[in-house]
Amino acid sequence: MNTNDAKNHLDKVLDTIDANIDASIERLFELIRIPSVSTDPAYAADCRRAADWLAGELSGLGFEASVRDTARHPMVVGHDHSGEGPHVLFYGHYDVQPVDPLSLWNSDPFEPKLVPQLNGDTHIVARGASDDKGQLLTFVEACRAWKAVTGKLPIRVSTLFEGEEEISSPSLAPFLEKTSEELKADVVLVCDTDMWDAETPAVTTMLRGVLKEEIEITCADRDLHSGIYGNAARNALQVLSDIISSLRTPDGGVAVEGFYDGVEELPAAVKAQWQRLPFDEKGFLGDVGLSIPAGERGRSILEQVWARPTCEIHGIIGGYTDEGFKTVIPAKAKAKLSFRLVAGQDPEKIRVAFHTHVRARMPEDCKVEFLDHGASPATVMPIDGALLQKALGALTVEWEREAAIAGTGGSIPILGEFKRKLGMDSLLIGFARFDNRIHSPNEKYDLSSYRKGIRSWARILAAFAERD
Repeated sequence: MNTNDAKNHLDKVLDTIDANIDASIERLFELIRIPSVSTDPAYAADCRRAADWLAGELSGLGFEASVRDTARHPMVVGHDHSGEGPHVLFYGHYDVQPVDPLSLWNSDPFEPKLVPQLNGDTHIVARGASDDKGQLLTFVEACRAWKAVTGKLPIRVSTLFEGEEEISSPSLAPFLEKTSEELKADVVLVCDTDMWDAETPAVTTMLRGVLKEEIEITCADRDLHSGIYGNAARNALQVLSDIISSLRTPDGGVAVEGFYDGVEELPAAVKAQWQRLPFDEKGFLGDVGLSIPAGERGRSILEQVWARPTCEIHGIIGGYTDEGFKTVIPAKAKAKLSFRLVAGQDPEKIRVAFHTHVRARMPEDCKVEFLDHGASPATVMPIDGALLQKALGALTVEWEREAAIAGTGGSIPILGEFKRKLGMDSLLIGFARFDNRIHSPNEKYDLSSYRKGIRSWARILAAFAERD
């Protein structure tokens, strides 16, 4: 389909989406009713059923679609090369989180409900409504509308739907190795993120990587009486506390030598756009009972949580912690911590630097052991890319708000796999709202986001068909 064809057909495609929104909602309900909980083996057959359902929908739209087995839950792969121009790989996941605690749900988690709201919107309430079944289907339904109007898609499209995202995608890397040539495209599209606010769309262009570590300090060969050994014997908790306190600088930075090697300043254009975003710094911390930013001084909160690396302590274990009191000098102490990483930082180099930092502060008669809990690098999409700019333009037109170039403090390790195995950058375009309660009871997806998400993808596909 050439540029003019896509432009000429877009209005009719958008009208088709609106005219058939009830049917789109019913298809979403059908998918939601399949309890595809990936972490529980009792639901393995349901995960398979969800994969079969998606493959059937894609096949019905003319995709060459199939269910592919893995060591656990299957992948769904689809291809439609009826269009011309760029080739995109759309990724989503059909697995969902467990529903516990069931008693906190207002209705059956796998029987979706439409709940009208005072603001005139309607909530689709169910497990997976937002994460990620509703978001995934916004793209499929946009393809459906294009097919209904023109019989083909504006560009070349492949899809990859997995059933293990909620359990850290253990089968994804080996699957990508086997299918690297088949799935290679110009860009990965992901619809599993949030909008900037309730009315402002966003393209997430940077995600921090993560390094997760556990350390165990051992001093004496057993716990000791503090009256007999106090002062003379090393206290494992004290050694651990000293090490933890040495990890941060007084100005909020990270004190590990070499930690900031390769870290670059935020591009001026992105910094300027973030300054224009309606972000309430006081409210951000005030909502959790705080008021003073703890990160690097002189940097905005958005910089601190999106574009700067961190070191955080998640748990300390050691000594006597039950009711009452026990005057013990603990022989062992543990801590769990993570580093959120940005572009330019190598997780393995940071791991080595952290281990070196800790060992340099260990007393000679004590020992430390490290336990690796995983690592992944940061993901950054070039902001001057043609497809990114076209996506921003399409979103701005649909939502009648300037689409934001956003970052996120979280990490999505699978994007690193796409980059490493396929050499592909990712565009994260999501339509969830921050109050969607994903992973929690009464998860919801706003009906307005579902409808406008479908329309947004229809516009993006048309924009991608335009020649530069």
